Amino acid sequence: MSAVPVTEQERIPRVLVVDDEPNIRELVQVALKFHGCSVSAAASGAEALRQAEAARPDLIVLDVVLPDIDGFEVCRRLRASGNEVPVIFLTARDTSSDTVTGLALGGDDYVTKPFSVEALVARVRAVLRRASRSARADAAGDDGALRVADLELDEARWTVRRAGVPVELSPTEFRLLACLMRSQGRVLTRAQLLESVWGWDYAGESQIVETYVSYLRRKLDPLGPPLIHTQRGVGYSLRPPPERAPEHPGG
Repeated sequence: MSAVPVTEQERIPRVLVVDDEPNIRELVQVALKFHGCSVSAAASGAEALRQAEAARPDLIVLDVVLPDIDGFEVCRRLRASGNEVPVIFLTARDTSSDTVTGLALGGDDYVTKPFSVEALVARVRAVLRRASRSARADAAGDDGALRVADLELDEARWTVRRAGVPVELSPTEFRLLACLMRSQGRVLTRAQLLESVWGWDYAGESQIVETYVSYLRRKLDPLGPPLIHTQRGVGYSLRPPPERAPEHPGG
């Protein structure tokens, strides 16, 4: 099998692999190097934070269970410092609460141990492609302004406002909202949203879509009428609220 570059970019993507188990670190390093990445490694949360700051990787594969600071705390500190590097969590805990915790902290994806190397490489490729597309869109200078009713999303400035009120979104929430706004009025299936937002080409993880839709509703609905609607058994759509008929006095 010949090596396939992870992205179409000429620049080699830099990946930091963080795991306290040497055999897993080596396995992941070898696989990612084979697929065209430059790979560095860390065995602790503190070392991961140091390398993330010093080397500025394009993506971090981050084990949740580490000997000092757990992976969730590493991600929390990265996001608090303004570092939005994509993070894929490695976790032995296959529970929905851990999944939700990792994604809510700003993680981009997760892989459950034991995992297949091919599955992990596929996730890495998908996240790097998505990040590459975002970077190219920024470089193109497109103003990226989307508007639906009183909701405004500016992809160039990475801002969202509803009724003039700024709304703070995580990177994944932002991408999901942009996807729904670009297709306003159309019902997007969970599989379409997984492919567009997460880069996955299968619908086996639709719980993630539902989780993030609930996050968006929690942040947007207090500011006005609901905009995101569920088509039961199919998916979701974003559309403006129906216009109220004018009231006629005496009628």
